[in-house]
Amino acid sequence: MSLYALLVQPFAEFGFMRRALVACLALGLSCGPVGTLLVLRRMSLVGDAIAHALLPGAALAFVAFGYSLWAMSLGGFAAAMAVAGLAGLVARLTPQREDASFAAFYLIALAAGVMIISVRGSSVDLMHVLFGSVLAVDDASLLLIAGISSFSLLVLALVYRPLVIDGFDPGFLRALGHGGGWVHAVFLVLLVLNLVGGFQALGTLMAVGLMMLPATAARFWAAEVWSLAAVAGGLAVASACGGLLLSFHAQWPSGPAIVLLAGLFYLLSLLLGRRDGLLGRLLARRAHREL
Repeated sequence: MSLYALLVQPFAEFGFMRRALVACLALGLSCGPVGTLLVLRRMSLVGDAIAHALLPGAALAFVAFGYSLWAMSLGGFAAAMAVAGLAGLVARLTPQREDASFAAFYLIALAAGVMIISVRGSSVDLMHVLFGSVLAVDDASLLLIAGISSFSLLVLALVYRPLVIDGFDPGFLRALGHGGGWVHAVFLVLLVLNLVGGFQALGTLMAVGLMMLPATAARFWAAEVWSLAAVAGGLAVASACGGLLLSFHAQWPSGPAIVLLAGLFYLLSLLLGRRDGLLGRLLARRAHREL
């Protein structure tokens, strides 16, 4: 098989592959920086919890309106923001930590969403909502994903400095008199929006994978925040493109293929990364012993 047939022909001949490619490129460009800030703010598991919290809102919208793009997106956004707000409220009013309250509410939301779809829908509907189908992305979904990506990058550019400061030293931001509450709220909105965009292509269970795995892999290659975001975005785009090609040629499900390739990049970065990669640390330790 020629290189053209392997890498280019699927996108040149099939419209659904081109739409999936553009959707994944848009997701990768915005999920990379958002995932980087999520890791820097030590909210990785919170991102996973919010991704699962989309399910009951999307499920209720599906029961009421069927496969309506805007209804399921708005329902998922409302449910995720409700879970985030409730978890923060519980953390403020009780001694319980925010991560524990997030875990509790996301489990309730996940079980409620699965129950709603199982009772009112079918196993096919449940699989579609949980795992998505990036190869079935239509023009309306593509416009929504591209709009979310563009909006996210614009907002990140406008509030980049406060977001970074709040991630490293929120006390310093409060000392300047700006407060950190609005920064945290803006970041949560961006996080939920990108998870809603990812939900359209990868489902509620896989949406966070394209955000977290490239961001965690990037720390083995870069040090500054901007370079971490750039590397994470590049890895997300590479994972998306490679996963689509694997899905096409090997007849694998597209969402898991994309996330598994992102996971492979993470494992390779863990082993071979120039910043604290396991192999580099092993060689440096051996050299130190020889000295």
